[in-house]
Amino acid sequence: MKVRVDRDLCIGVGNCVAYAPTVFTLDEENKAVVLDPSSVNDNTLLEAAESCPENAIIIEDDEGRQLYP
Repeated sequence: MKVRVDRDLCIGVGNCVAYAPTVFTLDEENKAVVLDPSSVNDNTLLEAAESCPENAIIIEDDEGRQLYP
């Protein structure tokens, strides 16, 4: 799975960090950045993405098909 954050949508709530702190962190602009998506299972990754109130976390499969949102 591939994970990216749309920085224009991210408002820095930090739910993703709470769900998956090894995958996400907030940078100096209080925006989420991706660290290591392989550090958690796919379900945890999806839960973290779903917890974002702005749908700023985009998850794609290995072929580039968007799985979320």
